[in-house]
Amino acid sequence: MTIYYSLTFLLLAAEMVTFCILVSPLPFSVRKHLFSFLSTSAIVAKIAYALKISFIFVAILFADALQRMFRITAETDLIKSGKGGVPDVRAESNIHARKFYAQRNVYLTGFCLFLSLVLTRSFHIIAELIHTQEEYTKLKQQKGVVKPSEAQKEIAELKEKLATKDRDYETLKKQASQNYKEYDRLATELNTLSENKSDKRRD
Repeated sequence: MTIYYSLTFLLLAAEMVTFCILVSPLPFSVRKHLFSFLSTSAIVAKIAYALKISFIFVAILFADALQRMFRITAETDLIKSGKGGVPDVRAESNIHARKFYAQRNVYLTGFCLFLSLVLTRSFHIIAELIHTQEEYTKLKQQKGVVKPSEAQKEIAELKEKLATKDRDYETLKKQASQNYKEYDRLATELNTLSENKSDKRRD
C-alpha cells in the first residue's frame, strides 16, 4: 500500500473512532462541553480546514482508483473472452491482484469520503439536539419563573380586591354607625319633643 493510501486508511480509522465517540451515550453535560469545545476551539477549526483539503485529495484518489478499477476490469474481461491472446497464469494472477488492489483502493477512499459526510451530518444533528435540549430547559425554567409571577400577580389582584372590599365594608360600617347615631339623636329629640308637648298639655 502506497503512502497516500496508508494515510487514507489512518484517516478512515480516525473517522471511525470519532464517529464512535459522537454516537456514544455520553451524559448531557459532557456532550455539551465536548461539542462546545469542538465548535469554538481555534485549533479544531484549523484541523477541520486541513481535513477539508485532505478530503479533496481523497476524492481525487477515489476518482483515480475508480478509473483504474474500470480499466483493469475491462482488461480482465478481455482476457476471459480470449481476445487478449493465450492466457498466461502469471499474467492472469497479476491482473487479478491489480483488480483486487484497485477495488480495495476504491472501497478505502469511497468509505473515507462517505464517512466524512456521515460525520458532518451527525455532528450537526447532535449539535441541533443539544441546542434544542438547552432551549427546552430554558423554556422550562421560564415557565417555572412565569408561573409564580402570574400567581403572585393574581394574589396581588386578589389582595387589592380584598382591600377594596375591606374599605367598602369599613365605609359601610362607618355609614351605618353614623346613621345609627343620627337615628338615635333624632329619636332622642323626638322623645324630648314628645315629653315637652305632654308637659304643656298637663299645664
